[in-house]
Amino acid sequence: MKRRPLPVAAALAATAALLLTACGSSDGDSKANDKIEGADSGDTASASPNASATSSVQRPNVTLPSDLQDTFEDWKTGDSSKDALLADVQGAQTATDFAITQGSTKESALSFYYQGDALVTTSEWVQTFIDKGLSITGKIRYFAPRVTLSSDTSGSVRYCSDESQAFSKTRKTNKTNKTAVTDDSYVLYNVKVEKNKQGVWQTTDGLSDRGNKACTP
Repeated sequence: MKRRPLPVAAALAATAALLLTACGSSDGDSKANDKIEGADSGDTASASPNASATSSVQRPNVTLPSDLQDTFEDWKTGDSSKDALLADVQGAQTATDFAITQGSTKESALSFYYQGDALVTTSEWVQTFIDKGLSITGKIRYFAPRVTLSSDTSGSVRYCSDESQAFSKTRKTNKTNKTAVTDDSYVLYNVKVEKNKQGVWQTTDGLSDRGNKACTP
């Protein structure tokens, strides 16, 4: 298993494949190899960005380039508190993907959705793409979220990503670096979140595990 520090988003192989992962520490309260329902499902309706965020704080308006699509499958539980948390985790993931495409660790959405160790490791992850002259392209599917609320201001989320249709792209040539689909195209995430004084659920730490059987088809 390949574990890396979290940006709620991924690692880069020598073959220039897109591996959107990172890591820190996980809660350890879920079995890593439990199969997550929906791992082998096709396209379904995706959640609107931050649709469930209940805070009056204005969320960043993050628009991905036309050649990159983030899809969030079944990203609602029907519980308003959990859905608000999920909306901000969704925002964090898209903010990371956006920063990679912009080639910048200074995007304001990163510090809006991340804090502490997660902000540091996410920025470092974005920087690896910048240093290698790479961006990302294609489609990334995020699915099977499971939310745990520890209190009114803290919680965790376990979810999967499917990067089988996502690839790295060389900035200078705009060439897509296509690679074969393997178990490593799927990533299991466990992230910790805390609600700040403004009511935003910020990701503070996390763990990703590429190729975890809980997420592979």
